Amino acid sequence: MFLDFFESKGHLAMNSFSLVPHNDNSLLLINSGMAPLKPYFTGQEIPPKKRVTTCQKCIRTGDIENVGKTARHGTFFEMLGNFSFGDYFKNEAIQWSWEFLTEVVGLDPDRLYPSVYQEDDEAFDIWNLKIGIDKDRIFRLGKEDNYWEHGAGPCGPCSEIYYDRGEKFGCGKPDCTVGCECDRYMEIWNNVFTQFENDGHGHYVELDQKNIDTGMGLERLAVVVQDVDTIFDIDTVKTLLNRVADLARTEYKKDLAVDVSLRLIADHIRSCTFMISDGIMPSNEGRGYVLRRLLRRAARHGKLLGINGEFLAELSSTVIELSKDGYPELEDKKAMIRKVLIQEEDKFNKTIDQGLAILNDMEEEMIQKKETILSGEAAFKLYDTYGFPLDLTKEILEEKQLNVDEDGFQAAMQKQRETARNARKTTNYMGADVTVYQSLDLALTTEFTGYDDLNCSTVISALTTETDLVEALTDGEIGTIITEKTSFYGTMGGQQGDTGYIVSENGEFKVEETIHLQGGKIGHVGRMTKGMLKIQDVVTCSVNEENRLNTGKNHSATHLLQKALRTVLGNHVEQAGSYVSGDRLRFDFTHFSALTPQEIKDVEDLVNEKIRASLAVATQVMSLDEAKKSGAMALFGEKYGNKVRVVTMGDFSTELCGGTHIKNTSAIGSFKILSETGIAAGVRRIEALTGDGLVDYYQESEKVLHEAAKLLKVNSSALVDKIESLLEEIKALHSESEKLKSKLAKDSLGDVMNQVNDVNGVKVLAVKVLDVDMNGLRNLGDQLKDRLGEGVIVIASIQEEKVNLMATVTQVAQEKGAHAGNLIKAIASLIGGGGGGRPNMAQAGGKNPAGVDACLQKVSEVVAEQIKLS
Repeated sequence: MFLDFFESKGHLAMNSFSLVPHNDNSLLLINSGMAPLKPYFTGQEIPPKKRVTTCQKCIRTGDIENVGKTARHGTFFEMLGNFSFGDYFKNEAIQWSWEFLTEVVGLDPDRLYPSVYQEDDEAFDIWNLKIGIDKDRIFRLGKEDNYWEHGAGPCGPCSEIYYDRGEKFGCGKPDCTVGCECDRYMEIWNNVFTQFENDGHGHYVELDQKNIDTGMGLERLAVVVQDVDTIFDIDTVKTLLNRVADLARTEYKKDLAVDVSLRLIADHIRSCTFMISDGIMPSNEGRGYVLRRLLRRAARHGKLLGINGEFLAELSSTVIELSKDGYPELEDKKAMIRKVLIQEEDKFNKTIDQGLAILNDMEEEMIQKKETILSGEAAFKLYDTYGFPLDLTKEILEEKQLNVDEDGFQAAMQKQRETARNARKTTNYMGADVTVYQSLDLALTTEFTGYDDLNCSTVISALTTETDLVEALTDGEIGTIITEKTSFYGTMGGQQGDTGYIVSENGEFKVEETIHLQGGKIGHVGRMTKGMLKIQDVVTCSVNEENRLNTGKNHSATHLLQKALRTVLGNHVEQAGSYVSGDRLRFDFTHFSALTPQEIKDVEDLVNEKIRASLAVATQVMSLDEAKKSGAMALFGEKYGNKVRVVTMGDFSTELCGGTHIKNTSAIGSFKILSETGIAAGVRRIEALTGDGLVDYYQESEKVLHEAAKLLKVNSSALVDKIESLLEEIKALHSESEKLKSKLAKDSLGDVMNQVNDVNGVKVLAVKVLDVDMNGLRNLGDQLKDRLGEGVIVIASIQEEKVNLMATVTQVAQEKGAHAGNLIKAIASLIGGGGGGRPNMAQAGGKNPAGVDACLQKVSEVVAEQIKLS
């Protein structure tokens, strides 16, 4: 209804942008309707139309700790918005918001209350005189409530619309009205009038181009229209929440603690499903960390509800079913979404058990030290490494009358936030690094003509050095040339830009890199090799033909590779990134385990089969809908216009692609996978070669082979036999060496059985040797254990000013309370080190040989304490 309404008012309805911000370092995730439209607001890019409307998927995690605890907070939401870029302003924006709410949605006008910025008389008068709202129903609010500002950059007053939900949602106070903290008056619409520029120091100037940025949460509007309590009670979210309740065999609104978990899981699985569909993978940094945190919070609350096994993938199917009409990409990525969730939840289930074991060790250490409060740093380690939220750590400790240093935890958390904040780049309002290119004339554009012709005649429209716009570039200068047309392909979609030359009668410029700039401009980056070039010079653009051909071979090979991977591994495989140049290709894809040698061979064989089949490579421009119907594969997070380019290779591969290719797959020659590795959770990487690059690789490999054979004084054909013979010889020498080291260690130890102490019925032997490594200490320990029988053995070795320490405890000694890991922890500090291990075996290293005697003397004391405690 919203999009149709604003289309009737001359707006272009655009699809929701990806949750991954495009060229914006200031955001991890898209968090508002206007965020992906920033370039249009600032004038850095020309919008497709001056009036735009969207329904934008958004994620905000600022209140993540409160999600579930209250029914107000959520991380995922959809934002309805209408935007004007220098077109209409306050009058139309206010009147249309009123018209939509009252005439289209049908809300009672008497239950709607507008607010304006306290100094904005213009907006007040529109509400009062044109809409007809009584003055006493229009609320003037201060800067904190009704002024939109984000540091330096565009800003302006707001006008919000509140809906009176009735006394049942109120606080009961006689003065309850707009602005009260209770749930009666809900803000459902916000008109932002961007009319000023803030220089960052509190100085404002009026903008020549005034903009409108409005937002209305779809879920909030649904709360009002459906007259329900919260966003968790609207039809779609309630359906999902009920599915969670079914899995947990419980009901909503029966138990407060259960409700917290149900709400949190329902919210978080929506966020996770949409994030993964936009190509975000779980990781330990950036937006991948946000995803991992949401996943693990949801998984933990599933455990609290008693849901057995992995369940998030099952819930994602419900999210997809509820949302696929508005977001068809969810259905397209369903297999991959499920795979990511299954793998990550399984990983967390293993991690949480590790975390519980670590917490158990922390508890034991606290009991030994007679402490009752776990340090904030330890609690933060559990949170950061094992995904334990603070409340889970507190809950487990409270069962044993222990507590947590919450202030210390918050300090550790703040330290991490500051580290992350300091690591961010300094950016402008757009969240982009400030460069000379932002000073270019917005009206300049470049037409790309290089799909079929590597040379073109054109005119220089702009020139820059690394820091300034200039009229000319001369011999030796580094700079960028922008032309009206170009045959040079700019780096995009993983394909590296062309190289070559731009020449005129008076100068020559070597193009080392070709890049896309904002506003449809293509920049040729390089250096002047002779003469001078100036603006308005007629020049010839000449692309390096050999590099373009080799790049085309590698690019076409990635298309064959993607299809081969989907054929061999399954349709969950999606492209997650690529790098294509004239030298090599790299292809990142979603998959959840390392490829077996046979799978790699099958993929490689299939690609080479299609190369030999001489498939015609054809391109066709069509509408996005036509392309999708043809089965064309699209890329994660890529912005596509109404018209797209589809590249087909016979009937084997069909993909959306703006890159350059060869005409026939036979031109690739051959294809070889060099490596297959994991680069992130659920993401694998293949490095491969084709054509000339592959020939060079084989020639280099042959050279290395001959050099190795020469060193071993055999023919290449006998190299394997020679290496096997040498390995057997090395194995025999190693065995002999170990026997000698064992004998020397035993001789160094001497007869020590007269040093055995009896500690409360447990034999304890603590001795010192010289120049024995850790492996040798373990062997000595086994020999002494055979002689000692049951008991505790500790051996310290001084080796090159360092200390190796080993403890072994027999079964009977363990039953009496002795513990090798805790014993090592208790004495290792005396040698300036640390360590630990299992109850039967532990080891440590240290840097203080002078402390060995004191360390060994303390062994009996620690064992006595362990036996007493048991």
